[in-house]
Amino acid sequence: MQHTKNGRTLTDLILEIFRVNGAIINTGNDLIKDLGLTSARWQVLGALTEGPATVSDIARHMGLSRQNVQRIANQLIKDGFIETKTNPAHRRAKLCSLSPSGKEAMNEITKRQMAWANEFSKNMNLEKLTTAVSEVKHIRENLTKSHEVIE
Repeated sequence: MQHTKNGRTLTDLILEIFRVNGAIINTGNDLIKDLGLTSARWQVLGALTEGPATVSDIARHMGLSRQNVQRIANQLIKDGFIETKTNPAHRRAKLCSLSPSGKEAMNEITKRQMAWANEFSKNMNLEKLTTAVSEVKHIRENLTKSHEVIE
């Protein structure tokens, strides 16, 4: 069997997204390493900027495994970036929220990310960026739907 033209192009896009993801993680790590954080920790903290959530909620929102998010959350709790409290909706699944240190870190990270994104994107075509966002979002939504059907 061979790829169709669309199938080959989609495969090329997926491979490029993997490469871009790696580069984004490395760039994020460099951007915040002096804060004692990593891109993985940043992702978990960022998910909590919208309000308290369980580890399972964070994992679903980010498309990651619950176990991986739990491991990261445990370290963030230990380091004082996250606080937990009783969840009225579930006795065993605690609600995680940003601690004052976590909020301070996210404020600093947000400033750095904005400055980086503004500088990095200054010579990019806005229309092409907007189209890229739309297409990648469409692919993600379709993959999520097809994954739900398989389960």
